[in-house]
Amino acid sequence: MSVPEDANDLAPGLWPRNAARDAEGRLTLAGIAVDELAERFGSPLYAVDEEDFRGRARETHAAFHGEAARIGTTAKVYYAGKSFLSAEIARWVSEAGLYIDVCSGGELAVTLAAGIPADHIGLHGNNKSLAEIDRAVAAGIGTIVLDSLQEIDRVADAAARHGRIQNVRLRVNSGVHAETHDFLATAHEDQKFGITRANAPEAVALIRARNELNFLGLHCHIGSQIFGAAGFGESAKRLLELHRDLLEGGPVPELNLGGGFGIAYTRVDDPTPIGALAAEIADAVASECARLGIPVPVLAFEPGRTISGPGTLSLYEVGTTKDVEVSLPEGGTAIRRYLSVDGGMSDNARPALYGAQYSARLSNRVSDAEPALSRVAGKHCESGDIVVYNEFLPADAAPGDRLAVPAAGAYCWSLASNYNYLGRPAVVAVKNGQARVIVRGETEQDLLARDAGLDTSL
Repeated sequence: MSVPEDANDLAPGLWPRNAARDAEGRLTLAGIAVDELAERFGSPLYAVDEEDFRGRARETHAAFHGEAARIGTTAKVYYAGKSFLSAEIARWVSEAGLYIDVCSGGELAVTLAAGIPADHIGLHGNNKSLAEIDRAVAAGIGTIVLDSLQEIDRVADAAARHGRIQNVRLRVNSGVHAETHDFLATAHEDQKFGITRANAPEAVALIRARNELNFLGLHCHIGSQIFGAAGFGESAKRLLELHRDLLEGGPVPELNLGGGFGIAYTRVDDPTPIGALAAEIADAVASECARLGIPVPVLAFEPGRTISGPGTLSLYEVGTTKDVEVSLPEGGTAIRRYLSVDGGMSDNARPALYGAQYSARLSNRVSDAEPALSRVAGKHCESGDIVVYNEFLPADAAPGDRLAVPAAGAYCWSLASNYNYLGRPAVVAVKNGQARVIVRGETEQDLLARDAGLDTSL
């Protein structure tokens, strides 16, 4: 990190597209001071720039469809619902032309309840229950990604019960290990998802032996928060060799290369724009298909974070501050300022889970005070409850100030918990100076109502 010239600035590419400072120095989102949002809807709070979210969904659709057309094929783009999903969000991405990828019965339920056509939904998961499979098939779900040999008969049997022919993909580990956190890299062989390339021909033969199943093609996911297209290109190369071999036994119309595209969480992050990623991946696929002498298949992708992540802020209020003397590697000591806020790992688990880095700014004012190395801590009874590990904030940041954390859309609300009996925050969508709740926040009464040992009617 380097000391910023201005500890109030909003780094380009890091904040929602409609974030700005007003004449009073307050942070605004789509024309509303975010402090007013916190006062109206509570703190902590997730605030979504609706135009930002919708715009990224449209741009993602256009990028992959345009690049697919350029190389002589078509594309299917699924929004990864696990990153951030509610009924309103499902409608936003559907209106942008995207399909939706779900990985549980609950995600399927909210997507269907939002009015999304079942044939625009894909189901993932390494351990889909029999009930989840049956519900998905009965609803007429578009595709199911098979993750193990056992699932072949489970899905086929459900399709037989409901008189359907079910489209399926087979998840295969390409062996490409993306440059990311080990817990997020999902294509190396020793992990819970998918099957090996060596076992794929046997699995495809079993799929083709069941008349209730229609084999669409292979699926792969190489990790999350990935910058650059090289890993996707290498994964495509390995899968296309298998794809070519499988063509000898029947049609393989599609290739799903997954998602995992990265975004900026700090000012030093430099993610590849989605248009450039789409172009580089398309070039890699076209080149490899030409080398192998096979037609370019329909390409499928599953972006989530790049759509949902950048346009959302999490908002907090500072409760206490303290200065802590820390030792420096080169010798000597320095002061790190701790700012404790009214949320933490219950509304953003990623720093505790992965050591994920975030940024922050005072949202209620600007300050001429010198930048001070600060750590934003949550209020939970865990030493690892950190919201922002390292950030330069004005040295006069004090109790009662409000903080905004950018890039809080992906895997924040969706991983939220009730740890220490905190209610999960509300989600509000902001557009053209207007705000509305799209997910209600939880109250203590909501939490008590679930406790069977209490008579909450009193």
